[in-house]
Amino acid sequence: MKAIPYGRQTITDEDIQEVIKTLKSDYLTQGPAIQAFETAFAEYTGARHAVAVANGTAALHLSCLVLDVNSSDTFITTPITFVASANCVLYSGGKVDFVDIDPGTFLMDLDLLEKKIQSHSPGTYTGVIPVDFTGLPVNLEKIRDLADEYDLKIIEDACHAPGGSFTDAGNQKQYCGNGRFADLSIFSFHPVKHIATGEGGMITTNDSNLHEKLLYLRTHGITKNPDLMDENHGGWYYEMMSLGYNYRLTDIQAALGASQLNSANAGFIRRNDIARRYREAFYNTPVKIQSLPRGTEHAYHLFVIRVENRSGLYDHLRSNNIFPQVHYIPVHLQPYYRNTGWKPGDFPLAEEYYEKCLSIPMYPGLKDEEQEYVIQKILEFVHE
Repeated sequence: MKAIPYGRQTITDEDIQEVIKTLKSDYLTQGPAIQAFETAFAEYTGARHAVAVANGTAALHLSCLVLDVNSSDTFITTPITFVASANCVLYSGGKVDFVDIDPGTFLMDLDLLEKKIQSHSPGTYTGVIPVDFTGLPVNLEKIRDLADEYDLKIIEDACHAPGGSFTDAGNQKQYCGNGRFADLSIFSFHPVKHIATGEGGMITTNDSNLHEKLLYLRTHGITKNPDLMDENHGGWYYEMMSLGYNYRLTDIQAALGASQLNSANAGFIRRNDIARRYREAFYNTPVKIQSLPRGTEHAYHLFVIRVENRSGLYDHLRSNNIFPQVHYIPVHLQPYYRNTGWKPGDFPLAEEYYEKCLSIPMYPGLKDEEQEYVIQKILEFVHE
C-alpha cells in the first residue's frame, strides 16, 4: 500500500488549465482573477463581501486590524486550534484568554464562555474568536446573543469549514462565513484544506465599512479612491491612509482557487461519505469519535478519533505507511504562552483531548480501499 497521508490536495486538469490561462494573461497579480474569485466565494458562503488575502493568518490579522484591536482589548478563543487563532490578537497589541472545550464536540464550550464573560466586570472582554474545528460549525447564533448583550465582536475562524452549516432557532440553515452572526469570518486555502491555492485566505463580511477597510489594509493601507483621499494630484496619485500590509493574493492563486471552488460541493459530499464509513466502522469500539449536534452539517476538514494509547496507534499506523497527525497541541501549553502565565491544568478538558486525539486520513481523493486499509489497521491495534 502506498503512503496514505492525513490530508492532501486534489488538483484537476481543469485547475491546471485555469492557472495556465492566467499565466498567459496580462495580469499575474492585482488583476481581474482576484475579484472573480472573491465574487464566487461570497456567493458560495452567502456573504455580501469577500476579500482574498495571502493566507489564513493574514485574514485573522486583518480582521483584528479592521476591528481596531489594541492593548485595551481582550479576545476569547479556544485552546484547541492552530496558534494563529490566538496570535492574531497579540499581533494587534491585544490580549488573549481561553475557554475550555466541550468533550464531545471538541469545540469551545459555549456554556463556559457565557460563565466566563458573566464572571468578569463589563468591558473585560472585547470579542470572541470561535473556531469551527475539524469542520464542525460552532453555533454562532448563541455567540451572537452573548455578543449583543455584552458588546462583543465576533471573528469566526472557519478555516476548516467551508460548506458547513448549523440550524438556527428559526430552523434556518446558516452556512459558515455567511456574515449573519459574525462580524468577520476567515478561511484558509492551504493545500490540505477544502480549496487549495498553495497559500491563500479569504475574509467574508456583511459590513460594507469593514469591507472597504479590508481592501486598503491588505495593500499597505493605500487607496486610489478620490472620495477617500485628502488630495488628488492626478490619475497616478495614491495616498496611504493607514499602516497596512502587503497581504495580497496573486491572480495565479485566485485562478486556482476559483477553479477549485467549482468542485467544492463534490468534495464536501465525498468528505461526508468518508466520514460516514468511519463512523460506521468505529461504532461500539474503543475508538471514540466527535459528537455531531443535531442540525449541523460537518465540513470534515479533519476526522479526529480518540484512543487511550494515542502514541502507540500513531507509531503503528506510520509503520504501516499511514501518516496521521495530531490537531492540536493546546495553544496555552506552547512555550510562548506558558511564558506569559498559562500552565498545565488551566484547561483540563482540552488537555485530556490532546492526550488521546489523532487525525486520520480525510480527503476527497482517498480511495475506498485505502480507507478500508486505514480502518483495518486502527481496529487491529485497538483490539490487540
